[in-house]
Amino acid sequence: MNLNLGDFVRFVDENIEGYVTRIIDKDMIGVTDANDFEIPVLATKVTLVHGDIPEENEVVSNRQAAVVPVAEFKKEGVYLALVADQHSASVAHFHLVNESSFQLLVSLTTEKGGTYKGEFAALVPANQAKKIFSANMVDIQLWPKFKIEVLFSTAANVEPPKALTYDQHIKGKDLSVAKVEIALLKQKGWLIRLDEPEPLIDAKKLKDSFN
Repeated sequence: MNLNLGDFVRFVDENIEGYVTRIIDKDMIGVTDANDFEIPVLATKVTLVHGDIPEENEVVSNRQAAVVPVAEFKKEGVYLALVADQHSASVAHFHLVNESSFQLLVSLTTEKGGTYKGEFAALVPANQAKKIFSANMVDIQLWPKFKIEVLFSTAANVEPPKALTYDQHIKGKDLSVAKVEIALLKQKGWLIRLDEPEPLIDAKKLKDSFN
């Protein structure tokens, strides 16, 4: 069974249920029960209670969205959002948040100790968000390096920007700022801007600095 962080499961042999809060290895998981006690258990010894039901903000239409008039077209607003699981604060969920009018083709590859893994690849329509990864909040120093690649597309008469690449580790300092309200996720969390515009270079000031 393919279990993910945040899944609600029930033990097969015992009257215990809770949320998956740790993936220990390919065979073992950690399940936190109603008493907030994490129990290590074989993945084969639990059963998924609710099944794989997509969250409301993760429902993505395969149809092309209605074309936004050029005058109203929003060219920026691509973020990596980090929010806590609604049932277990020890589980962190990463979302690709698209506040732009572009349709995005997004892929996420993680790297840890020289091992690479494709975690996510899908379309993220305009003004929607999609969960791309989950991790244990207390293991932030063990989180893998993220490589997120984004392609922009639209049926509108708007030139798409160049492909975007984010290739970094998420560190504690990234979460040292205050949480903000993330409208598309309907909860507070941390936002990392992925399409941050490059700073403009003042040629005159640059020349004066050398003089």
